[in-house]
Amino acid sequence: MSHDLRPAPAATTWRFWPALLLFGAIALFLLWEEHEAHLLGALPYLILLLCPLLHLFMHRGHGRDKDGPHDHH
Repeated sequence: MSHDLRPAPAATTWRFWPALLLFGAIALFLLWEEHEAHLLGALPYLILLLCPLLHLFMHRGHGRDKDGPHDHH
């Protein structure tokens, strides 16, 4: 029993993405229409939750030197 492991032809893969994008757009639209009040109500809390993440990523390089330790007075 041999299995054909060749990649799919380009003619079949390009048809897949527009259908997936259309399905995703419809799903996002329906979710937005159904849960708009919940999402907008949670927005202030989401902004507050972003603060620690931004702090982590913005201060990531502090305290580490690229060429080694230096004495900073």
